[in-house]
Amino acid sequence: MPKYTPFKTVDLPDRSWPDKVIDKAPIWCSVDLRDGNQALAVPMSVRDKLEMFELLVEIGFKEIEVGFPSASQIDFDFVRKLIDENRIPDDVFIQVLTQSREPLIRRTFESVKGAANVIMHLYNSTSALQRKITFNLGKQEIKQIAIDGAQLVKSLVPTLEGTNVRFEYSPESFSDTETDYALEVCEAVMDVWAPTPENKIILNLPDTVEWIPAHKHADQIEWFCRNIKRRDLAIISLHTHNDRGTGVAACEMGMMAGAERVEGTLFGNGERTGNLDIVIVALNRLADGVDPGLDLHDIPRLRRIYERCTRMSVPARQPYAGELVFTAFSGSHQDAIKKGMDLRDENTAPDAAWEVPYLLIDPRDIGRTYESIVRINSQSGKGGVAYVMSRDYGFEMPKLMHPDMGAVVNRIADEQGRELTTTEIYEAFNREFLQIDKPLEVRRTIFNYVNNDDARSLSCRATVRYADSDQIIEGTGNGPISAFVHAMQAQGWGDFRLTDFHEHAIGQGAETEAVAYVQIELDDGRRCWGAGIDTNIDLAGTKALVSAYNRAHR
Repeated sequence: MPKYTPFKTVDLPDRSWPDKVIDKAPIWCSVDLRDGNQALAVPMSVRDKLEMFELLVEIGFKEIEVGFPSASQIDFDFVRKLIDENRIPDDVFIQVLTQSREPLIRRTFESVKGAANVIMHLYNSTSALQRKITFNLGKQEIKQIAIDGAQLVKSLVPTLEGTNVRFEYSPESFSDTETDYALEVCEAVMDVWAPTPENKIILNLPDTVEWIPAHKHADQIEWFCRNIKRRDLAIISLHTHNDRGTGVAACEMGMMAGAERVEGTLFGNGERTGNLDIVIVALNRLADGVDPGLDLHDIPRLRRIYERCTRMSVPARQPYAGELVFTAFSGSHQDAIKKGMDLRDENTAPDAAWEVPYLLIDPRDIGRTYESIVRINSQSGKGGVAYVMSRDYGFEMPKLMHPDMGAVVNRIADEQGRELTTTEIYEAFNREFLQIDKPLEVRRTIFNYVNNDDARSLSCRATVRYADSDQIIEGTGNGPISAFVHAMQAQGWGDFRLTDFHEHAIGQGAETEAVAYVQIELDDGRRCWGAGIDTNIDLAGTKALVSAYNRAHR
C-alpha cells in the first residue's frame, strides 16, 4: 500500500543480540509520576502522587522520574514537597525532565534545589518527521539545540549546592531518527558533559512511537552500542512504547542488544497504547530464574493502589496482574492444572522446580492465590469441578466420578449462561448427591455384628420410606453396605450391583466426618455414582449407596 511504507533502519547482517541471554535485571527507572501521569484523563492529585511515590520506593525503585516541573505548577510544587518534607530516601535519585530550552531548564533547576540526588533529564526531538513538520529545522540546527541545552545544564550544576547530579539525555523519537544521526547528537552532548567512569552519562534511546518492529529496534540498539566512541562512559537506557503491541518485546530485545537500563510504568500506563509495563519485564526475569530486583510479592495490592491513584483499570488479561491470568475455564486446562498442583503438594521443598502446566510462575510468589485459578462455566471440564470441590470443600471424588459431577455443573452453567461460584458448585453437589431422597429415603439404620457358622457378619435393620410408604427392611452381609444391599434385595429393589467404592475423612479431631462414594451398575448396563457423608463411616457408605440408587431410579 503506497500510503504506508516501512521505516528504514540500520543494516546489521552480523547482529549478535539474538544469541544473548538476559541473566540480570536492568537498572529500573519508574516514569509513572511523569510520563504515566501526563497520559491520564484526570491527572493524579498531590495526595495520589505521594501515595504512588511511596509505593514506588517500597517496590524498590532507586530512580524515579517525579515530574516535568517546568511544564506545570502542580509538578513543580510536588517536587518541592518531596524535597522540603524530606520524603526522598537517601539512596533514591529523583529524575526531572526538561526540554532543551533555556527557561524550562532554569525552572527545572529551581525545582530541585536542596535535593540530595538528582538525575537531570534533558531531551529534544531528533526524528526526520519532527525536523520536517514540527520544527522545520535541519540536522545541524537540531543538534545545536541539544548542545546548547547541555551547556546550560552543566553551567547550572554549581547552583545546586550539596546535590549529587547525574545527567541523562534523550534524543526523543530515537527509533524513527536516523541511527547514525542520533549517535552523532548523543556524542555531541557527551562532549559537553564529559562523563567519567565514576559518573557516567545516561543515554536514553526512546521508542517514543513504536514505528518499527521489535527486532529492528534491537538492531538499532546493538548498532548504537557498537559504534559509540566511549561505550564505557555511557549507560544505555530504553524507553519503549506499545503502539505495535510489542513494547515488552522491544525492551527485552533491546536489553539483549546491550542496554542496561529501562524506563517504564507500572502496568504500562502511558499515552496512546501505553508505555512499557515494568511489572511484565520484571516478572519475566523471575520466570527465567533471575532476581528481578523489585519487590513484586503482592501484585493485588500494587494493582489496587495503582487503580485508585490513576483511576485506570488493569485489564483482566494483563500478564501476571490481570484478574483472569491465573484462571482456567477450559476443562483440559483445569485437569492439567489439578494434576500439577497435586504433584506439587506432594513435594514440599520451597525451591522445588516449578512444574505446573499452563502456569508460567507460582501465583503465590506474587501474592495471588489458588482460589481463582480454576473457575467454572459451561466450557469447564470434570477436572476443574473436581479441583474446586477438593480445594474448597475437601471432597476427593474418585476420578471415575468426575464426569458425573462435571455433567451436573455444566448443565447448570448452560442454564445460567454464566460463571458459577464455588458455593453454587457445592450446592449442586449437595442437591444432586447428598440430599437426594427419592424414591428411597433412609430414616434410621441399626447395624449389629452376628456369628454365622463361626464367620462374623453384620446385620442391618433400617426404617425407610420407599415410594411414599414407610417400611422396615432387614438384611445380613459381610459389611454395612453388603448388609444394606441384601436388605434392599429382599424387597425386590436389587436390580443393580456395586462396582466401586471409595472413602476418606474430612476435617480433623472431633470435627472429622467420613465421606463415601459408591458406584452401582444396573441390570441394563447403566452406571451411576452416589455420595454420602456422616460422622459414622458405616452410615456414610450406606448413604452413598442410597444416593447412587436414587440417582439411577429417579
